[in-house]
Amino acid sequence: MCVNQEFLKLVREKAEQKLLFLTHALRQMMRADRMISTSEVKNLIFEGEIIEEYPEDARGHSCLMLGYGDGARRLHVVCSPKDEYLAIITAYVPGADQWNEDYKSRRRL
Repeated sequence: MCVNQEFLKLVREKAEQKLLFLTHALRQMMRADRMISTSEVKNLIFEGEIIEEYPEDARGHSCLMLGYGDGARRLHVVCSPKDEYLAIITAYVPGADQWNEDYKSRRRL
């Protein structure tokens, strides 16, 4: 997969300014079976990788990132850079039923 390095740079620059967790993201992060912390999301943004890009997203150009949380668990975060912040759209623990072993590509159903 060809990752847009300029977009990754923009994502990280906006994250340095401010992270804004949308309501949907907070609800998903607080689920009892997930309990994803804001520090895990922040670490993923700076250490993870873009695995899908959504340039035509209605919420603005966004991307899906893969990284690791506490205990080396895999996490996915969807985010979108805005003028003054990085919007965190959602965060979740990817399921093996929907993702291939690398958690970078979707299973074909």
